[in-house]
Amino acid sequence: MSQLRPEQLAGQLRQGLAPVYFVHGDETLLVNECADAIRAATRAQGFADRQVFNADAGFDWNALAAASDSLSLFSEQRLLELRLPGGKPGKEGAAVLTDYAARPAPDTLLLILSGRLEPAARNSKWVQALDRAGVVIAVWPVEMAQLPAWIERRMRALGMQPDRDALHMLAERVEGNLLAAAQEIEKLYLLHGPGPLAMETVAELVSDSARYDVFGLVDRVLAGDAAHAQRMLSGLRAEGVDPVLVLWALAREIRALASMAREIQGGVPVARVLTSQRVWEKRKPLISGALQRIRGRQWWNLLQRCATIDRIIKGRAAGNAWDELLQLSLVLAGTPVIRASA
Repeated sequence: MSQLRPEQLAGQLRQGLAPVYFVHGDETLLVNECADAIRAATRAQGFADRQVFNADAGFDWNALAAASDSLSLFSEQRLLELRLPGGKPGKEGAAVLTDYAARPAPDTLLLILSGRLEPAARNSKWVQALDRAGVVIAVWPVEMAQLPAWIERRMRALGMQPDRDALHMLAERVEGNLLAAAQEIEKLYLLHGPGPLAMETVAELVSDSARYDVFGLVDRVLAGDAAHAQRMLSGLRAEGVDPVLVLWALAREIRALASMAREIQGGVPVARVLTSQRVWEKRKPLISGALQRIRGRQWWNLLQRCATIDRIIKGRAAGNAWDELLQLSLVLAGTPVIRASA
């Protein structure tokens, strides 16, 4: 019948239920949301019964075949839900699914939920049979470049009107974790409600966990505000934050800046580099300032420092991780290195 993207499913369901839905992919949030939408549509259409099958190792495919054959004995509509986590039904399962797709049971909807399919499986006879019989929904990972648009669609569906910087801040902080993004959107809606949403509001409301405090540290370092950065670093240490988290945030930024510096050294204008790297507007002055302070091989030296700190944290090199993190922060802020206190 058709292959759809997850965002197209709601429109299809409004047009009427297909006899078969096959949802596959490794983005658990989106797979589950598609399944929830299909279940809700069946309930609205009077499907009174639901039977779930887990096709794990040793699954008896005859049980699914028998269930589908017996449905004609009942007057109520029923939902058969088959969970296929590995995406590989085997020869027996492929045969059962192919046969079912050729002759769907009356008053029945078959919902199949699967993990990611290998390319060969996507072209297999059983998948093609399901496609002809009903609706196939492929759930692909949302790339970082697409994440702000994905977040914006969900926010606008709730009546929220985020600005560009708010979207990019939230996308950066959830780092591609769709479940975390969805939870933060729900929290923002509860705390802020519909209407315009600025970056400052996201920064204030999105989370007060230590993980997000390290983003503030990174921004102070990039701004060259060494004194403030030193106070923040001391605060993180006093709160018992794991130094590996601080190193992760600093190293992540240094790697991105080193990549930008290589492009600039190769003759690409700074403005074009910032645009291609999707740096949001209010961070552009911070990034530009850091790229002016530190040039060329200095970025390689900073990455080497990160590697050394990583070995210290893991106990593979001598030294104090927090002292070294301070030195790294000061260098990145453009301040002469001082000896950290014990």
